[in-house]
Amino acid sequence: MRDLRVAGWVVFLEFERWRVRCSGCGGVHVERLDWLAQNPRYTERFALHVGRLCMSMSNKAVAELERLHDSTVKDLSKLYMQEQVRRAGRLRPRAIGIDEIAVRKGHDYRVVVSDLDQGRPIWMGGNGRTQADVEQFFAQLGSKASDGIELVVIDMWRPFRNAVRDKAPNAAIVFDKFHIMRHLSKALDQVRRDEYRRLQGKDRSWIKGQRYTLLSARENLTLEGRQALKKLLAANRRLNTAYLLKESFGQLWSYRTERGARAFFERWKQSLRWQRLEPYRKFAEMIERHWDGIAAYCRPENKVSLGMVEGLNNKIRVIQRSAYGYRDEDYLRLKVIASFLPPLPENARLHPH
Repeated sequence: MRDLRVAGWVVFLEFERWRVRCSGCGGVHVERLDWLAQNPRYTERFALHVGRLCMSMSNKAVAELERLHDSTVKDLSKLYMQEQVRRAGRLRPRAIGIDEIAVRKGHDYRVVVSDLDQGRPIWMGGNGRTQADVEQFFAQLGSKASDGIELVVIDMWRPFRNAVRDKAPNAAIVFDKFHIMRHLSKALDQVRRDEYRRLQGKDRSWIKGQRYTLLSARENLTLEGRQALKKLLAANRRLNTAYLLKESFGQLWSYRTERGARAFFERWKQSLRWQRLEPYRKFAEMIERHWDGIAAYCRPENKVSLGMVEGLNNKIRVIQRSAYGYRDEDYLRLKVIASFLPPLPENARLHPH
């Protein structure tokens, strides 16, 4: 039986266990040893050790370090993560974020639900991003806990909205700022494309190859990138106007009242007049259609970190890369949820009796 290393040496334990035949039931019972893992070939402290390593290393790296088979590392990691999830307790979220994430190429999506108060994903499932996929989460959560949800942050995807309205009727819906700003970035990029097609000669040369410079946040640009952006905006008035309108639109989420937010949006729309920015006009119409979900953020009780959902998704993508090579989707779900939970204490039990 494999145990923890001692002074760099791999340690195996050899021992005997009592087997007792019960005269009452006629069955054979094996002596229970608390320090054994669920897998009888490893001690529990070794299983904890492997599970703890898998929190910060890939399974392949852990297998090479401990001279174990990949499947063994995966099994021990599962035991560790299942105990983490068990200790997290029942789900009673107040504010949740719902988003989708691609698990492989070809528009193969899974729904990810996050607890925004705890800052961690609590569910991953479905077979796409339909209303039925989201409803699977609410079915698992239960009607009582679903009725207790007060706030849901989502993008403007209609099936998500329909599922929330049907299954969590007491929840206010807030549209995610970063998804909205992504739509505005696409509008700015379309203006860039339109200008490139319209212009000729030297005027066109200022635009060519500047997509990243134009769409990136200014603080993420190098000194050379900022200088290129300055030259680009000075050379093309329409792009300069579109860029300034995009940068100013983010102020919408700083207002504390819906009245103030509405007044800002009306002024922003007025700035579009006579500018011949058709992609921006379509964007403004989209905001009008979804205004209730945007204005809802102005209410004090709905103030949550709108960047949390996007931040969690970025971390999940890193976890996906470390889990590549496994076709076990249940393992990936467990990995995503457990990676945001605290590590188990040194004296934890992986299979409490």
